[in-house]
Amino acid sequence: MNQVFPLPGRRCWTGLPPAAGAAVLAAGILSVGLHLIGAEALSLAALVLAAALWLVLAAGFTARLVGDRGRFRAEADTPAALTAVAATTVLGCRFSLLGWQGLAAALLVLAAALWPWLLLAVVLHWKRRMPGAAFLVCVATQGIAVLSAILAAAVHRDWLARAALAAFCLGLLLYAVALFHFDFREVVRGAGDHWVAGGALAISALAGSKLTASPVWTGSAHAALRTATLVTLALSLCWYVLLLAAELRQWRPHYDIRRWATVFPLGMTATACLSAAGPTGVGWLQPLGEVLLWIAVGAWLLTCAALVFTHSGTRREP
Repeated sequence: MNQVFPLPGRRCWTGLPPAAGAAVLAAGILSVGLHLIGAEALSLAALVLAAALWLVLAAGFTARLVGDRGRFRAEADTPAALTAVAATTVLGCRFSLLGWQGLAAALLVLAAALWPWLLLAVVLHWKRRMPGAAFLVCVATQGIAVLSAILAAAVHRDWLARAALAAFCLGLLLYAVALFHFDFREVVRGAGDHWVAGGALAISALAGSKLTASPVWTGSAHAALRTATLVTLALSLCWYVLLLAAELRQWRPHYDIRRWATVFPLGMTATACLSAAGPTGVGWLQPLGEVLLWIAVGAWLLTCAALVFTHSGTRREP
């Protein structure tokens, strides 16, 4: 059965599953990307939506922690739980770009506090073959790297840049582990979260671009970071092409809440291209990123339309 957002009137703040965190990620990264191309009105609208949904999910997270420990423990063991960390860092990045460094720092602290025990709970319950959500171990870790690197540049704290580098390296290692567990059959039958296989590399490239732009790293360290950024970005684009081809070959038009985990990698790949163009000196990444960003916006609108259509059909059921 397809997963959908709970209908209004059903205490949606407690009914949303962890997978709904991908909707925050999707809106949040689109807000960042739209800011990078100067579409400020659309960027702020996406930010408001992402922040509102984050608050709803945070309320549900807290309610289950306090009042439904059984469900909380069951959900905390799933990879989708790590969207709580990733979504928090993406919001922090956008707030930092607004100049709200105090709020961004608070969100980094919250994400860093949630990250180790959620990561451990997820990894301890991994199976031999996992869906694309397994790559959220990388996404959450790289989210901390990106936000740390952005804050390091904004508040001039070199130790944050070094923490970002450590998280970046760990994120790449976790990607390799997730890839080992990934069920490659998901490429042609996945419900949407299989796109995180590419999105995890895209956020790695975004983290690499922020580290490459940092004045902390010079000489061979800077060259190594530039190379790592371009390699991870190239691999994420390869995933993009492969997954798009699989979607066209095996058409899956029905709505599923995991489709928000498709929109997020689309937006993240675009944002990584836009962010990497300057620090790496590869100018053509800028126009490529702009094209990919509008594709991601289109995918977001289609997913919203599918959600509304699905709920309309649900309401007509006797």
